[in-house]
Amino acid sequence: MLAYLQNIAILFCVNAMLAVTLNFIMGYAGIFSLAHAVFFGVGAYVAANVAMHFTDSLWICVAAAILVSALLSMALALPALRVRGEYFVAASLGLQVIGVTIFSEWKGVTGGLGGLVGIPPPTVFGHALSSPGEFLALAVGGLILVLLATTALLRGSFGRSLMAIRDSESAAQAAGKWVAAIKALSVAVSAGLAAVAGSVYAFYMSFVNIEGFMLETSILLMAMVIIGGTGTVLGPLIGAALLMALPAALTYLPFLPPQELGTLQQIIYGAIMVLLMMYRPGGLVGGRKLGAAR
Repeated sequence: MLAYLQNIAILFCVNAMLAVTLNFIMGYAGIFSLAHAVFFGVGAYVAANVAMHFTDSLWICVAAAILVSALLSMALALPALRVRGEYFVAASLGLQVIGVTIFSEWKGVTGGLGGLVGIPPPTVFGHALSSPGEFLALAVGGLILVLLATTALLRGSFGRSLMAIRDSESAAQAAGKWVAAIKALSVAVSAGLAAVAGSVYAFYMSFVNIEGFMLETSILLMAMVIIGGTGTVLGPLIGAALLMALPAALTYLPFLPPQELGTLQQIIYGAIMVLLMMYRPGGLVGGRKLGAAR
């Protein structure tokens, strides 16, 4: 039972990191992306490759994952950020499709559809992390790092610039804000920190393939942010906890066949989204309403 709870806690931390980093651009910059799972995947594959072929040092693997994911996101985001609103959502969907295609076809780096197997455990000051308790500490540490980094940025001038752009791009431009650069940098920060989650996930599972980085993952992450409340600190955490707890709770229903779990899960997710949009559009925490003027 303890091992099961530790597994749930580790996966919650991974999903919470992803929800927090997506909320960084959704809730504070007004950028709705359906490609967040791609940068989660980039972090996982980079950390895995560095550990398998160069060094298993946790610090080097995570740093490489952050750097590659951030730089790649900027290269992809700069042209996409020329469009706004629903057009960027469509552009990010295209990036998601391209990313998954590369993951499945670049076999020398990603292992293709079969994925990468036998990822070595990371080492911290020469000690290899191997027990569930150590990985839980790693996941909690990663979540704290992500929360501290995003909170620090949002409380400074960068955060104020982001929210000014979210509320009105034209007004921000008139005030002398370099809108394109600020938006691109926000995407890079979001993607780089999402790579931390990817690194933790890869090392904990010791195996990665494209199943964890599909469009469904990006949609689930967006649902976590919206359900919890965009533009809030607690919202993504509550959304992640709720959507992580649901599958675990459904397994305890004796009358529900295991093969029906996935279908019922999706129905419940959809129903929650519809009800929230109707009766609590700001999310459970009462964040910024979707569709508010930007």
